[in-house]
Amino acid sequence: MATGSGAFPDMPSIAGIRAGIASAGIKKAGHRDLVVFELGERSQVAAVFTRNVFCAAPVKVARDHLAAGAPRYLLINTGNANAGTGEHGLVAANACCEALAREAGVSAQQVLPYSTGVIGEPLPVERIDAALGAALADLAPDHWQQAATGIMTTDTRPKGATRTLQINGQSITINGIVKGSGMICPNMATMLVFIATDAAIEQAALAAMLRKGADLSFNRITVDSDTSTNDACTMVATGEGAVVAGDDLEAFAAVLDDLMLELAQAVIRDGEGATKFVAIEVADAQSEEEALKIAYSVAHSPLVKTALSASDANWGRVLMAIGKAGVDLDVALTTLTINGVLIAQYGERAPGYSEEAGSRAMSEEDIVIRITLGRGDQAATVWTSDLSHEYVTINAEYRT
Repeated sequence: MATGSGAFPDMPSIAGIRAGIASAGIKKAGHRDLVVFELGERSQVAAVFTRNVFCAAPVKVARDHLAAGAPRYLLINTGNANAGTGEHGLVAANACCEALAREAGVSAQQVLPYSTGVIGEPLPVERIDAALGAALADLAPDHWQQAATGIMTTDTRPKGATRTLQINGQSITINGIVKGSGMICPNMATMLVFIATDAAIEQAALAAMLRKGADLSFNRITVDSDTSTNDACTMVATGEGAVVAGDDLEAFAAVLDDLMLELAQAVIRDGEGATKFVAIEVADAQSEEEALKIAYSVAHSPLVKTALSASDANWGRVLMAIGKAGVDLDVALTTLTINGVLIAQYGERAPGYSEEAGSRAMSEEDIVIRITLGRGDQAATVWTSDLSHEYVTINAEYRT
């Protein structure tokens, strides 16, 4: 695991939301693999979901139920993705919603389901149904760390972040948890993310802030270039605290963006087999889209990522990845630095560069690869990890 992981933060309770955790034995007997969030009646909910066309059954059901309005419960299981399961998967996801609705005394449309785990296996609805009573009995406002642990799959640790801010003299709290360490290249959301605030925010404003925040955080990270079938990022504003509207939305959004970026970077630091945390900065581009194309081309290159794992200053691989991005660059204007060491300029190795300096830069656990294009004033940053032997081991043995 890359450094900088840190301990789970002390996350305060948020009025209007409680979490309960139970063991359904979906993949492993005795494993706490079922999480329920109960939302207060005033809650507004927004979410963004994967664009993978093989999206999982719970994604389809959650979209439909969210559109119907008034969600009261979030139901999350690990160990089984309920993806690649066709019509049977939809029946199973709806059955889980109906089971929780019966237990909680709400309608099935007020339950949003989420699943993560192995793709292509039937969801064991009866095990989830049997564990719902225990999850509801466990509901408490201070179970954020337990919930963060309950949604883990190949993660090595629970990941969360919290922020407070003042709006018109009133204190507002934002909490967030995330799971994910592999199959990470979000396309509009990420693995599974759950964010809550006690603020009162209209649903349209909440949705707009969430989409913008996801674009600046979860849509800028990649472990292995693979977009999950089950990605979802959900935010709840319980309405139990200060009203956030008008000009105050900008201040709130800035704090929310910061929290979401911390969560996204925590995923990279906990990337499967990761030993490096890598920021790829592209500057002086003609457009942000152009900068992102080049950054992702470098971040997705197996040759670059294995060089990072070996701390090998094989900078020619970075130039290769820049050149294959499909951007019509003038290589004579392009420069490359790694952790401040000037490596390439004018289309060749920089004068004064030494292999020793490059090796020292690549040996760090936090690495910044900076590429300047000399063709504009736009920039973008993508965060990624290296590709290690341990990544191969984890994914080769995932189902065993």
